[in-house]
Amino acid sequence: MKISWWQWLPIWRWRVVGAAESADEVPDRLPRNGVALIGDVNRTKWIVFDCPCRTGHRIMLNADPSRRPYWTLIQVVRLTISPSVDFKGSQRRCHYFIRNGRIAWAKDSDR
Repeated sequence: MKISWWQWLPIWRWRVVGAAESADEVPDRLPRNGVALIGDVNRTKWIVFDCPCRTGHRIMLNADPSRRPYWTLIQVVRLTISPSVDFKGSQRRCHYFIRNGRIAWAKDSDR
């Protein structure tokens, strides 16, 4: 997966920065607020991004409606992922919404 140099500029809201056929093709580091899509041209299987809490963990959301739970990605003008993302790690909980290209942290988050 090739990411354009301008995608690394820190001025962008949440957006799709690339697509790949397998998770192995996604770089170890993605641009800030950047989402990569995994799957084929007709169907996205995974939504991958680095968590907005900036502690270094990667989020992989299932986008296949035949498996539960699954998330939908809408990108008309700005990126929206629904439902919310609720990551529970060993030391941290990150619960947030990505709506219209912005993060809205849930009140129950440890952030």
